[in-house]
Amino acid sequence: MEEIGYINTQPNLDAVFSALADPTRRAILSRLADGQASVNEIAAPFKMSQPAVSRHLKVLERAGLIERDVDEQRRPARLKAQNMAYAVDWLTEFKVFWGTSFDQLENVLVKMKQAEAKETDHE
Repeated sequence: MEEIGYINTQPNLDAVFSALADPTRRAILSRLADGQASVNEIAAPFKMSQPAVSRHLKVLERAGLIERDVDEQRRPARLKAQNMAYAVDWLTEFKVFWGTSFDQLENVLVKMKQAEAKETDHE
């Protein structure tokens, strides 16, 4: 669904950002950046049940951030970076804005320091 006057985005972008909003899911993605892992391996560092970890994995899978295979009785998950790349591309569109905003902030801070230095010189 494309609306006139709006940026054309990838269809899963909302799901990607929603999945990335949770710190546990971000930690899971960081773990999977080191290589595929089973639910047990992913659950090990967390104080939560395997079913809870499985629910997080389902959210990540629906967002297209991971893939899960059937390997005998295991269902190892692995990182799938394409949808994350779409999110990075979308955020990159704002890089010019960030640079300009930071430059403006730096200018304000420099002027404030100069004004402060003048005040201490006059005392």
